[in-house]
Amino acid sequence: MSARELGAAGIDDPVARAAYLRCREINASYGRTFFLATRLLTPGRRPSVHALYGFARLADEIVDDTAVGHTPAQRAAALDGLERELKAGLAGEPGRNPVITAVAHTARRYRLAPDLFTDFLASMRLDLRVTEYRDLAALREYMYGSAAVIGLQMLPVFGTVGPREEAEPAAIALGEAFQLTNFLRDIGEDLDRGRLYLPTEELAAFGVDRALLTWCRRTGRADQRVRRALAHLAAYTYSIYRDAKRGVALLEPVSRPCVATALTLYREILDGIVAADYDVLDRRIVVSRQRRLAVALPSLGRAVLARL
Repeated sequence: MSARELGAAGIDDPVARAAYLRCREINASYGRTFFLATRLLTPGRRPSVHALYGFARLADEIVDDTAVGHTPAQRAAALDGLERELKAGLAGEPGRNPVITAVAHTARRYRLAPDLFTDFLASMRLDLRVTEYRDLAALREYMYGSAAVIGLQMLPVFGTVGPREEAEPAAIALGEAFQLTNFLRDIGEDLDRGRLYLPTEELAAFGVDRALLTWCRRTGRADQRVRRALAHLAAYTYSIYRDAKRGVALLEPVSRPCVATALTLYREILDGIVAADYDVLDRRIVVSRQRRLAVALPSLGRAVLARL
């Protein structure tokens, strides 16, 4: 199937093909929900989506690499090296990292603005020195680089039925909605890494601070103040999903089933958080494989009809 995708995308060079296959493996291994949604795209669009995902994952792994001896300064240097290699790839120079080879090929093919990658890496660097955000405005500034630009990178691959700029606000909202969902789901894991992404002012309005969240994480006990704060932030995230959903109709018909499925499945993670009564500090909410397939199969029919 992957060979057919590469052929449909017109990727014939053996080095490029191997690079895209590596990105596909990364997407399949680490982004199971999103990978399932990509199966609904036309074959020729899938390799580029895998490449963009692979690059984001590569940078994320550098940031989260806390092995002994890997200091923030060393990780920052690794990000600098990644950026230099990307710039060289965007200029058409051959690289050693297959992920860079694939994402640079995609960026050139779809004429992606270099600023999208610069802004993404800037937010990745923030993770090495910023451990919390005061308010939603500060968090959204971070999320523009860490999530919204990925939506903007994907937009040319998906295609739009009108001017691309009309679909950009929804693409930004989709990236934000996915990341806010992750922040709510992964509070405990992020605390373990010394980070708190949920805005401290929003939490403080309900009497919640980092110390209380850490206590809940350590003891496995729930707290009504935490539940109320997370319910407030979940309601805000639902509003972002509504903004994102309006953009599905602005995409090319063959891409709508993929994006609609990804949106539905990620929103169901948020539904799971609500159903768990926000008791998420010591467990991870997931959408079951059976449920993922139940959502994706009807979309497959719509995807086939759209191609016809």
